[in-house]
Amino acid sequence: MNGHEPLVAPGFGNVADAFLRTIADDGRSGAAMSVWIDGAPVIDLWGGMADVRTGRPFTFDTLSVTWSCTKGMASVLIAMLVERGMMPPYDTPVIKLWPEFGAHGKGQVTIGDALAHRGGLSAPLRDLTLEEAIYPLRMADVLAAQAPLWPPNEHHQYHAVTHGALTAKLVTLATGRSIGRCLDDLVAKPLDADIWLGLPESEELRVTHMVEMETLSAPPEGDPETLRWLDRALTLGGAITLDNFKEPRFHQAEFAGVSGIATANGLAKMWSATVAPTKGVRLINDETVDALRETRSEGPGYLPQPPPYQSWGAGVMVPSEWQWYLSPSSFGHDGAGGQVAFADVDARVGFAYLTNRMGDWDRGKSVIKALSRALG
Repeated sequence: MNGHEPLVAPGFGNVADAFLRTIADDGRSGAAMSVWIDGAPVIDLWGGMADVRTGRPFTFDTLSVTWSCTKGMASVLIAMLVERGMMPPYDTPVIKLWPEFGAHGKGQVTIGDALAHRGGLSAPLRDLTLEEAIYPLRMADVLAAQAPLWPPNEHHQYHAVTHGALTAKLVTLATGRSIGRCLDDLVAKPLDADIWLGLPESEELRVTHMVEMETLSAPPEGDPETLRWLDRALTLGGAITLDNFKEPRFHQAEFAGVSGIATANGLAKMWSATVAPTKGVRLINDETVDALRETRSEGPGYLPQPPPYQSWGAGVMVPSEWQWYLSPSSFGHDGAGGQVAFADVDARVGFAYLTNRMGDWDRGKSVIKALSRALG
């Protein structure tokens, strides 16, 4: 554990207890949690099994696939680029950076619209190959050339996987560097945070093994057309499955919507640095935070689905019936495996809960509720 010991600051014992209750007692999986307040850690905890195949336990240094928490990482990076003038403002049409994106009437889609799932590209019209799926710039070119699935900006629909292709392309066009390199240079290294988009091969042995995998497919009941498009949004026409996310090549790819890799401490540290100086670093200022978390999409999406519904700012999830976080000033993202990571402006909190047991978002929510009670 490199000398790291569990940390629970006075007054947060109930949060520690809530965290431990999220770890299943079957010895097959585990979790880690980190909470920072005013730029300093108040909780660092871990427990359970990181890899049931080898008996490797969770530790401070255990790395987890962050699933859609990755979208939060990418969105914070883009907010940094916007603030520094390295990317145009959110209200700029995407075609100013990416002329090919305007095909089939998408020319009025802004950077903010694209980040807020409003661009009509939640799924590819044709089946993608694995090579197109795993390399986001290739997927981005396919999406740019296709017609939108709905009139842009008239609706929104969660871009479960394709969001990462759009963010990766925007970052590369704005900076000339890959999204993974930018995240490393601008976020991970300044904060000394273990977060990656494109994991170095040398770090692979630290990654958790996921358990209780389910087939990556649409729910069995509902409108057939809705289910078909939800399935395409997740699998890109069958190119990817959940089992792919056990593979080192997926960990090492800059699959910017879903395959981020982090420790709980590293991810919480990143979110802390969006609202408070953390390790001497403030990633974005208050004005940029306000622009990032301004609600751009909320309520029912284009495809008919039952509530609760999610809400988004410029790529980050903001409080909704789906996830309330701590307060109306919270912003972050959750992940398909039950992970959740966010910041809160008023409480000056950075939070991350990572687990290798798939599904069940109630685990992270239960810890957040306990944290809310601890903060009063």
